[in-house]
This record gives sequence, structure tokens and C-alpha cells, in this order.
Amino acid sequence: MSAAVITLIVLAVVALLFVTEIVPLAITAMGGALALGVLGIIPMKEVFSGLSNSTVVLFAGMFVIGASMFHTGLAQKLGESVVRMVGTSENGLMAGTMVVAAVISSVSSNTGTTAALMPVIVGICSVAKIPASRQLMPLAFGAGLGGIITLVGTPPNIIAAGALKTAGLEPFGFFEFAWIGIPLTIAGILYMMFIGKHLLPKEVLSVDIEIDEEAAAEAKAGSSDPKKMWITAATLIGVVIAMALDLPQFPLEMAAVTGAIVLVLTKCLTEKQAYTGIDWVTIFLFAGMMPIALAMDQSGAGKLIADQVVGILGGSPSPLMVTVVLFALSCGLTQFMSNTASTALLAPIGISIAQSLGASPQAVLMAIAVAASCAFATPVGTPPNTLVLGPGNYKFMDYVKAGTGLVLVCFVISVIIIPMVWPFFPK
Repeated sequence: MSAAVITLIVLAVVALLFVTEIVPLAITAMGGALALGVLGIIPMKEVFSGLSNSTVVLFAGMFVIGASMFHTGLAQKLGESVVRMVGTSENGLMAGTMVVAAVISSVSSNTGTTAALMPVIVGICSVAKIPASRQLMPLAFGAGLGGIITLVGTPPNIIAAGALKTAGLEPFGFFEFAWIGIPLTIAGILYMMFIGKHLLPKEVLSVDIEIDEEAAAEAKAGSSDPKKMWITAATLIGVVIAMALDLPQFPLEMAAVTGAIVLVLTKCLTEKQAYTGIDWVTIFLFAGMMPIALAMDQSGAGKLIADQVVGILGGSPSPLMVTVVLFALSCGLTQFMSNTASTALLAPIGISIAQSLGASPQAVLMAIAVAASCAFATPVGTPPNTLVLGPGNYKFMDYVKAGTGLVLVCFVISVIIIPMVWPFFPK
């Protein structure tokens, strides 16, 4: 049996376990890397090489900075201030909620953003006598859309950029995602205000709605110390500026880690809070998928899949058709499995297909990453959706009804904008 076929069998098992989650995601990814090492597909020294990857360090640093926003109460304070400014009409509150969620989640965890703003939104809904079910799903969707705007807004963006770098290609810049992220966020807000809201449940919920106690506590933690809020805000701004400048002597991961160290040293959060603020599942999931991506390349498995897909699409498909197919595949996978996993799974395949057509892989990778963030049609597609499920008293079909239309809107806009910003055959 060839190395390519063995790699594809391991990949198929990993994909199945990702979808079913019979085994925890991180263990599946690391187990896949370990299996490829034991089977001799990749050198044993490469099995855990993902843990030393600079992208993993970037993840960790930004998780700590995001945690500080919530522990100091900065995220909640921003939410309260802006949302109260827009008033308590249903459309005004929905627009304000989604804008605030999008802005905060563009530079921090969308899960943490949703957790921090959820008690605020429920409280305002109670005062305004608006059912919380009318606002909590838009909150989760806004956080998901906002994550697309910057490189560090959501793991798929970093993974797509990392895949390009690993393949020896020019990675995406910090704000490059804004070309598609901002239009999608604006379109998503308009969709929810004028179409999506009619698909949300209308029943009035009781005022004593149960909120995740841990999320509420995290949102309120440290909010009595304005000094720590200002330090966190200044640090975040400094890190974002450093990343935007993209200085070769001060790369992204160094900016993120420096910011995290400053916040711990200034006691904006404790060392323990910094450790617990890191999403270790994402860290190990990414670290495990890096060697698998390497195996896909070295064994020829990626090229094998690319050749098969190109053959199925007619031997010489247009890059646009490939982008559409991979967008649909990534979007379909992400409704039921981790967006990090679906991006890591498809990124090397997308690069191989694009290169086999002689096209620039940037557009294909961008489509895969954006599609992975369009997890709006199920309650399990992304943590923010799951977080508002109970407090919003939603059913599975509520997400299908309101979220499917949003997915289609994102698909249409992406297919139009992505090839314009990232041409398949740049001059």
C-alpha cells in the first residue's frame, strides 16, 4: 500500500472522529499525527513539531489577551456602553448587539465575547420587555462574523495563513481578511435586521432566565478596577498596531506573547487565569494537524485528492468552480465539526488543487477559511451558538431557519468578492 493511500486512510479516520467527536478533538488530531509517525509516513521528529510552531505561540498569546478583556470587565463595559447608546428598539438593539460583538470578537475569542455580552443583553431585554430569544442568536452570529475581520479573530484565519506559509507562499496579512470580513459582517447585520428576525422564535421568555454562571462571573470579574481595564485596552491596541505593521524583527507571535506577559506582570489577570484562558483544545488540535498536513504533502496524498477532484470537475475546471466546491464542503463540515478542524483538514487539499491548475491558492484558502466561520445553521457549529442555546430557549430548527439564510448570504458575497480581491491569476 502506497504512502499516499495510508495517509488518506488515516485522514479519513481523523475526519470521521472529528465529525462524530467520539474521541476528543485534540486527541484525534494528535493521535493522527502519532499514527503517521508510527507507520513511517513522516519522521518521528515531526510528529510533535506542531507544538513548536510559531502559530501555536500566536494562538496562546491572543487567548491570554482575550482572557484579560473578560477578567478585567473591559469586554462587558464596552458592550454595555455601546448597546445602551443604540436604545432598546428591537432593530436598534439587534444592530448594536451585533456591531459590538463583531468588533470585540475581531481581536479576541468569539466564545468569550458571547459569554461576556450575554448577561448584558438579557438584562437590557428584560428592561425593554423584548424576548431574549430575539437578541441572543444575533449576538452569537455577530461574534462569529466579526472573527473573520482580522488574522487573529478566529482560528481558521490563522490556520489558512499558516498553511500558505508552510507551503512556501505569501501568507495573509493581519487586516487582509477585512476585505471580506467587513462586507460579510455588514450583510449579516442587515440580513438579521430585515429577514432573519422574522425567522427567530417569538415567544416571550421568563425574566429569571438562567445564565451560565461561569460566563457571567467571568464577564463581571475585575470590573471594579478601571486601571486594569485601561492597561488591557492599551496593551490590546499596542499588540494590534504591532501586528498590523508586520515588522520582520517583531513578528505576530512575539507581539502576542509580549502583550500577554505585560498583562500578567501588571496583574490584569493572574498567572493561573492566563493559563486557563488558553483554549488548549485549539492548541493541540492545530499542533496535531500540522504533521498531518505535512504528510499530505510529502506522501503525495494531497496531489492525489487534487487530481481526483479536478477529474470529477471535468479535468480542467475553472478555479472559481473549485473555490465554490471547497467553500460548500468547508461550510458543510463546519456545521457539525470544529471550524479549526475543517480548515486544517481542507487547507492542504485546497493548496494542492489550486497549484495543479496553475492558479494562486490565496483565493481558495480564503474561501475555505471564511466558509469554516459560517457555522450558523446548527447549535453545535460553533461555541457561541451553543452558549446561547439554553438562555435563548432555542430549538435545533431555530438555527436551521435563521442561520441557513445567513450562510447563503455569506456564500454569495464570498464568491463575488474573493476572486476580485485575490485573483486566481495575478498579473
